[in-house]
Amino acid sequence: MTNNKYPKEEKLKKKNEITLLFEKGKWRNSGKLRIIILKNHPDLSVDNVKLGVSVSKRYFKKAVFRNRVKRLLRECYRLNKDLFKENFGDKTVAMLFWVSPELPAKFQEVEAEFIKLCQSQKKS
Repeated sequence: MTNNKYPKEEKLKKKNEITLLFEKGKWRNSGKLRIIILKNHPDLSVDNVKLGVSVSKRYFKKAVFRNRVKRLLRECYRLNKDLFKENFGDKTVAMLFWVSPELPAKFQEVEAEFIKLCQSQKKS
């Protein structure tokens, strides 16, 4: 049985981890999703994957829509956590971004983009 939880330990919250991620991380794009990842960095003491989600105010002016997209992205990670760890590694810090002004109509659209992003990482 797979572990489909998104516990507090997996949430990217510390300011120093986020700044290090933006300074030394690598960007990947796939369709409407963008991710910045940092793997096994010596300055990080990460035991497992840490993931954060961000949606720009430039694309979605209303907080209701930003929060919906963030919920969809977190849910997508939660359900496909094994695929993410397989392609990006166990000791990874990452942040997901939705880079399209279009509000996704269905969860399946976001999930398809997330899976495509994970699979494109494997090929790189």
